[in-house]
Amino acid sequence: MSPIDWLVMLGVLGVIAIYGMIKTRSVKSVQSYLMGDKDLSWWTIGLSVMATQASAITFLSTPGQAYESGMGFAQFYFGMPVAMVLLCIFALPIYYRLNVYTAYEYLEGRFDLKTRLLTAFLFLLQRGMAAGITIYAPSIILSNIFGWDLNFTIFLMGIFVIAYTVFGGTKAVSVTQKQQMLVILIGLAIAGIILVYQLPRDVSFGDAVSLAGKMGKLEVVNFEFDLSNRYTFWTGMLGGVFLFLSYFGTDQSQVQRYLSGKSLSESRLGLLFNGIIKVPMQFMVLFIGVLVYVFFQFTQPPVHFNQANLLQLKGSSYEAQLTDLQAKHTEVYENKQVVVRNLITAIREDDEATIKRQQAQVQALLAEDSAIRDSVKNLILKQTPTAAVEDNDYVFITFVTNYLPVGLVGLLLAVIFSAAMSSTSSELNALATASLIDFYRRIFVKHRADQHYLNASKWLTALWGIIALLFAAFASLFDNLIEAVNIVGSVFYGTILGIFVVAFFLKQVRGNVVFWSAILAEILVIIIFVLDRRGTIEIAYLWLNLIGCLLVVMFSFIAQLFSNNMPQSIETTIDDGAI
Repeated sequence: MSPIDWLVMLGVLGVIAIYGMIKTRSVKSVQSYLMGDKDLSWWTIGLSVMATQASAITFLSTPGQAYESGMGFAQFYFGMPVAMVLLCIFALPIYYRLNVYTAYEYLEGRFDLKTRLLTAFLFLLQRGMAAGITIYAPSIILSNIFGWDLNFTIFLMGIFVIAYTVFGGTKAVSVTQKQQMLVILIGLAIAGIILVYQLPRDVSFGDAVSLAGKMGKLEVVNFEFDLSNRYTFWTGMLGGVFLFLSYFGTDQSQVQRYLSGKSLSESRLGLLFNGIIKVPMQFMVLFIGVLVYVFFQFTQPPVHFNQANLLQLKGSSYEAQLTDLQAKHTEVYENKQVVVRNLITAIREDDEATIKRQQAQVQALLAEDSAIRDSVKNLILKQTPTAAVEDNDYVFITFVTNYLPVGLVGLLLAVIFSAAMSSTSSELNALATASLIDFYRRIFVKHRADQHYLNASKWLTALWGIIALLFAAFASLFDNLIEAVNIVGSVFYGTILGIFVVAFFLKQVRGNVVFWSAILAEILVIIIFVLDRRGTIEIAYLWLNLIGCLLVVMFSFIAQLFSNNMPQSIETTIDDGAI
């Protein structure tokens, strides 16, 4: 990376960090540290909520997802606007009326303490793991660019984010996310323009789009009802709606953002703004991944995008086999060049017969290339059995570091690091808030001075940062990081949402009933997830959100009916938790 790129990247990140420190130098109370001063406008809330969700994973992994599978991942977000409207109607008024720090405080008043603690614990468990993954993602960049050990890079990245978050708390998170989000949007737009500009001169933007379409990369909507298919219209509108209801309505990392608003109206507008803007933003990120795919039809891609893995084979007993596979990879690429250009010509001439013939040839060459790439992965595993060989997450960063002009490399890296800073700091701050409010202050250390809880908040932020670093060490077990975060969330979000749905709408259900219903539902969701991972059954992870929620509601309703039919003395004993 050139000195200019270093200057651009560090300059952008430095300005954002200094701005945040200046704005948060007056934070001296636990309420201001955890909740801010409740003075945020709707557009600040909207950008903050969006930036919290738009982690570095979004800009590393999502283009790689589109490169591999096309635009179908966009269906994941179809349910978001629906979820935002429902939350604005039902959840926000309750949170504002009760003036809570965390979403889980409400559950103690509605049910009991153990239900509150169970829900907060499930949040801490899944969000702690997700925070590790969001630290892992930008660490890939440093490891790939500088050739550093990945575990050392994870530690370095984590310590930077932990220090940034401990210093300013939630206000530092919120006031800097506006700038981070603007940098992200500008950087993405520039990346898209550069991609089009770097296509061959005889290939127009229209040709690129048409080629992507004929190669199956622009198929956005799939109406097939298939429980094993991760991304269809139905998984997005059913499983996705339940995921977003739980994420934005019960996940403290999001609730904390919009509870810092000036008023209920400002928070509602902020959530609606996020729901409207987020979908086209994801389309843009995915479309950039598709453009990267088209770009690499005219510029030879590496046989494996993670160069660190290839370096492990240099000088090994497998180097000769790697050289042979790279030669075959080049041969396939050159043959594909001819077929792709013939396909573009047929598209321009609207010659359907030739289009179909060239499409078949392209698919055959792609299959041959995929087999070569799989052979390279097998060599890597033979040399290093513990290596992470899935390289989709390295696709976009390969383009950024190797093909963008000087200066823009630094800007795009600043985009990815800005996303990492915003999302990870939000997560750590939310984890510290739930730990302090729902456990430490509620159970262990009561009635202490405000300064004590302020110091405890900072220590808890640092502690969760360390825990996230430990989770980050296992992030490479997942094939794709954007899926990893959503899979981890889906295992727990359905149960959490189910508890809140019962709280809002089933007024007759009491705490003991929903507590045990939630535990049983979570056990069943984990069993379904494990069976799917083992191949015993096939069910897309987004359905776990719907299943978990419905199980909690169903079990609670049935158990409460059964409880209502019991003799009064037995019912009272059960509600007291004696049996």
